[in-house]
Amino acid sequence: MSERVTKNVWPVVPILLALLTTTLLVLLVGADAGVTYQALFDGAFGTSDRTFSTLAFWVPLMLCATGLLITFTAGLWNIGVEGQMIMGAIASSWVALKVAAVYPDIPGWAIIPLELLLAAGAGALWAALAAVLKVRGGVHEIFGGVALNNLAIITTNYLISGPWQPPEGGSFRGTVPFPEHALLPLLGNTRFSPLSAVLALALLLLIGLALRGTFWGLKLKALGNNLRSAFLLGISSEREAIMAMMLGGALAGLAGSVRVLSWFDSLRQSISGGIGFLAILIVLLAGLRPVWTLLIALIFSALLNGGTIVQLRTQLHSSLSGIIQGLLVLFVLLFGDYRRVFRPKQTLAEELQHE
Repeated sequence: MSERVTKNVWPVVPILLALLTTTLLVLLVGADAGVTYQALFDGAFGTSDRTFSTLAFWVPLMLCATGLLITFTAGLWNIGVEGQMIMGAIASSWVALKVAAVYPDIPGWAIIPLELLLAAGAGALWAALAAVLKVRGGVHEIFGGVALNNLAIITTNYLISGPWQPPEGGSFRGTVPFPEHALLPLLGNTRFSPLSAVLALALLLLIGLALRGTFWGLKLKALGNNLRSAFLLGISSEREAIMAMMLGGALAGLAGSVRVLSWFDSLRQSISGGIGFLAILIVLLAGLRPVWTLLIALIFSALLNGGTIVQLRTQLHSSLSGIIQGLLVLFVLLFGDYRRVFRPKQTLAEELQHE
């Protein structure tokens, strides 16, 4: 098998290993593996409502993952994606509560683009903070991102229990529901917005093509792989790092907007739902490949949405999907890099000698 083919198909190996290990665990506790996986599939795609629920969760997951394709290509560990998503949700909520609710005559076709634009801007600015802390203050983006994540959570809790609290009093449940025309148009009685899905797919295609076939994509790869090469290409590492983080943050902000305007109808505590951290795992598992990112994001969304039916049909706990995700993390760490698996022994020995 050629190296190129191996590289393209290798992301499926950790998935298969995780499923195989899960199957063995299911058999060890005396459950029927076939029934278990059928229940998992039915929970995710068994009815149209479940399918659209899976897709509704998949859209913000895809937006965050697409943003991480940019930052990871540039060699930046954007752990702050959760906070960027939350700030995007806050920005959209401000438009819904302070513009749409106060001026109900403004049509949805004007309100919704404003919500999305402000959400992207808020996510970009929040990511810029982490980038500036890195390039100017020497604070690693992991530490800056974690701190900004916590600050975003605190800001959300303050808003929903303070200035934006419902008339009946402050609580951590959420704000008042947004006006109907401020929400993304949904398909029937589901949480799925076709508009958001089209947006996510278009952005994935655009970013994928840009990273692969433009000078901008080449600059990001040079920045991520070799700072000396980047310098020889005349690339400003500080400027490109900040711009990459801002673009990634903008997409995370859009994910927060989609989350608050379709999955929910108000700003709530823990609005991100761990989607940002899950997107990090997806991009690493996909090896920064856009097509694999799309497929693996859909698999993860299906796992999360199918867990409840597993518990009802098999008496196994709904955390089975979490077990599969945990095993995926383990096998990605062990076997995610095909080059490490197939590295010649002599090369490895030489590297150990140098160390």
